[in-house]
Amino acid sequence: MSERLSVFKTYKLFVGGKFPRSESGRVYEVADTEGNWLANAPLASRKDARDAVVAARKAFGGWSGATAYNRGQILYRTAEMLEGRRDQFIAEVADAEGLSKAKATAQVDAAIDRWVWYAGWSDKVAQVAGSANPVAGPYFNLSTPEPTGVVAVLAPQESSFLGLVSVIAPAIVTGNTVVVVASEKSPLPALSLAEVLATSDLPGGVVNLLSGRTAEIARPLASHQDVNAIDLVGADAEQAKELETAAADNLKRVLRPSRTNWTADPGTDRMLAFLETKTVWHPIGV
Repeated sequence: MSERLSVFKTYKLFVGGKFPRSESGRVYEVADTEGNWLANAPLASRKDARDAVVAARKAFGGWSGATAYNRGQILYRTAEMLEGRRDQFIAEVADAEGLSKAKATAQVDAAIDRWVWYAGWSDKVAQVAGSANPVAGPYFNLSTPEPTGVVAVLAPQESSFLGLVSVIAPAIVTGNTVVVVASEKSPLPALSLAEVLATSDLPGGVVNLLSGRTAEIARPLASHQDVNAIDLVGADAEQAKELETAAADNLKRVLRPSRTNWTADPGTDRMLAFLETKTVWHPIGV
């Protein structure tokens, strides 16, 4: 009897709720921390980045118009699906970051819990970021938070899963849609997360995941006129300066990179970073 051959996984991009290969047909080798080959990941191009922005913009109206309760349900569903594939992600994170099984387990469990944590904020952030303002006159003056729009996110390079979740979840829970550039050296947990998102009732285009060379993909996203904001957490200092300059062309909101302990309490900063405030005056009837 012949020996069975293993079926190797083909990793793909996640754009508009679908799993295309890079339009260029390119791939690059992904290795573990000891240099052992793990898989070939798609090498996204500028065209892939533009396609992802189109998908994110198309999804923005429906996602931002959904109720906060509904968005929270979908984030919680993502946590449920991740729990069911926990062992797979533990193995992928251990390989990607060179961690022991115990440490990788802690990272994955924290990432699952983070989806739940942000799901709980979905219908509460308006109470924190909004207000009823005292004014001199017979008016109601109400400030309410609204999503910024399409957000480009350069995922953390070193924290391939917990850090990734910690930048995606706060951006989408408030109604934004995102185009995410995964960790260049460790993209596999991000590409597997796409499979979870696709089966978690998340509308296509809300999260779009690209893998490849950060410097190659980030520049067209930073200068894209239909991207409203950019999170530079995964950029080095030189890249961040260049991308911030490119982002100024259409006055994008820019979240600059900073040293972050992804295991710490995330707080509300990342949710509030990509919100705009709308203030409405309404006369008080006598």
